[in-house]
Amino acid sequence: MDNTREKSTLREYTEAIIIAVLLALFIRTFVVQAFKIPSGSMLHTLLIGDHILVSKFIYGVKLPFSGKVLIPIKDPKANDIVVFKYPRNPKLDYIKRVIATAGDTVEVRNKVIYINSKPFVDEYGEFTDARIHSSAESPRDNFGPETVPDGKIFVMGDNRDHSYDSRFWGYVDLQAVRGKAFILYWSWDAQKPLFTIDRFTSIRWTRIGDILH
Repeated sequence: MDNTREKSTLREYTEAIIIAVLLALFIRTFVVQAFKIPSGSMLHTLLIGDHILVSKFIYGVKLPFSGKVLIPIKDPKANDIVVFKYPRNPKLDYIKRVIATAGDTVEVRNKVIYINSKPFVDEYGEFTDARIHSSAESPRDNFGPETVPDGKIFVMGDNRDHSYDSRFWGYVDLQAVRGKAFILYWSWDAQKPLFTIDRFTSIRWTRIGDILH
């Protein structure tokens, strides 16, 4: 009788664990996923050591591996912060800001962005290098004009002078977009050593809970 009760309890725990794992996988695949920021390409919107949540369903319900949209909702728009598979190595996830979408003509002239020949309202871009590179030197400060193809987006890091983005490696396929970053749930200075008082004091309390724009 005790063995039967033990087997019943074990079965209940096993079923609960399986359900919890399946639910977690469903949420991670279709609803929301956590990411951390490893580089400074989005400074100062996002700092190294920030941890963010990304909405997976806001751009539609997608098949997990192919990225094919099953239930369309909306496409990324200018100024959205998106996480996507890096086109040159899909095993890597990148995070950048959408600057232009399909059909838009993008041009950068002396660090100023133009969309369809009009200055882009660049609320979030930051510049730390006063030098202007010619288009022959680099596409960083002078780029295009180029028209974004169908099914693609053009992205840039907010740290404009120190971001490896669409100016250098091209467009992002919509199917490669994982989702839109919407909240910062944790932040600390990742360069401080682990398991020390310095790591505890490096927590950026004022950033936790910030809504991303």
